[in-house]
Amino acid sequence: MVTMVPVLLSLPLLLGPAVPQETQVGPYSLAFLYTGVSRPSKGLPRFQATAFLNDKAFFHYDSEGRKAEPLGPWSQVEGMEDWEKESQLQKAREEIFLVTLKDIMDYHKDSKGSHTFQGMFGCEIQNNRSTGAFWRYAYDGQDFIEFNKEIPAWVPLDPAALNTKKKWEAEKVYVQRAKAYLEEECPEMLQRYLNYSRTHLDQRDPPSVSVTSHVAPGRNTTLKCLAYDFYPQRIGLHWTRAGEVQESEAGGEILPNGSGTYQSWVVVGVPPQDRAPYSCLVEHSGLAQPLTVSWNGRQ
Repeated sequence: MVTMVPVLLSLPLLLGPAVPQETQVGPYSLAFLYTGVSRPSKGLPRFQATAFLNDKAFFHYDSEGRKAEPLGPWSQVEGMEDWEKESQLQKAREEIFLVTLKDIMDYHKDSKGSHTFQGMFGCEIQNNRSTGAFWRYAYDGQDFIEFNKEIPAWVPLDPAALNTKKKWEAEKVYVQRAKAYLEEECPEMLQRYLNYSRTHLDQRDPPSVSVTSHVAPGRNTTLKCLAYDFYPQRIGLHWTRAGEVQESEAGGEILPNGSGTYQSWVVVGVPPQDRAPYSCLVEHSGLAQPLTVSWNGRQ
């Protein structure tokens, strides 16, 4: 039976050899997210694929339009990709991906309802060197199987994935190709994309910060530090008491604003008798130095 891995790895790399790069900092990442749905609801494609440079989507393909199309600023970039060839590649992956979804449903003997199969793979580089890679799948939101390039082997994370592992490892060359893709081809592809993308990916928007407090009679004062409109998403956000970092009672998640930037917050409680100074400490690549915002609620 046809499986996803042979098609994914046996098609020729479309981008050609990597082009020498100027000194990089990074990190930079390239990731592909695939989603297949057995019974999609109205308006939802049965299959869609999105490629990301760092956290920015730069091309999309789905089973409705069946064309790989650049997104955002990459729609104005010439020569980055042969989009017709990319469309043909994604069509092949669509077919195999949906066959794999059906195989899993057949294993469970469950053809009713709607089921989802997702795959994500990619790599990261920093200072021109590969610093990480991943390749994993999920079925109905649960971990299914992942590739361990150190063994190398596909590692089942679900009983049904044992059957998938046997099919994907029937030919030993496919395991070696998966390892080579993560360690060599993906970083080379990312290096080439950076020729056209570094300006967009090196964007640095420093966070705006606000500190608020809420006092309930007889209870702790709740302090909230909100950082917003920052990019990239990595940020250090902490409350300090007399200079000592405090464990947050809530928050800590980094969420998109919907405008290409992010927001995050942390919360801490201050007992009524506590008179120590509290400050919010913010560390971000868009700041020349860490930012400290003091809470002046007692004044």
